[in-house]
Amino acid sequence: MRTLNIVISDIEYNKFGIKTEKLNFTEFIELVSRELMRQNIDKCIELAEKHGLSKMTMDEITNEVKAVRKNAKNSY
Repeated sequence: MRTLNIVISDIEYNKFGIKTEKLNFTEFIELVSRELMRQNIDKCIELAEKHGLSKMTMDEITNEVKAVRKNAKNSY
């Protein structure tokens, strides 16, 4: 087994909610993955608000999806 040392700031340490100074690789990947998912969700919300999609109801979204699927089938 190998050891990898990673240096992070106190702010990052607290932001990620790290409780120990030793993590196995799987725990590290999980922390990074959660942060990336959070950032992606924030970006999706930002884009949805920018393009007015955040105000759509579930029925409107369902109808849009159905229309796209119908158009895709008709183009074959």
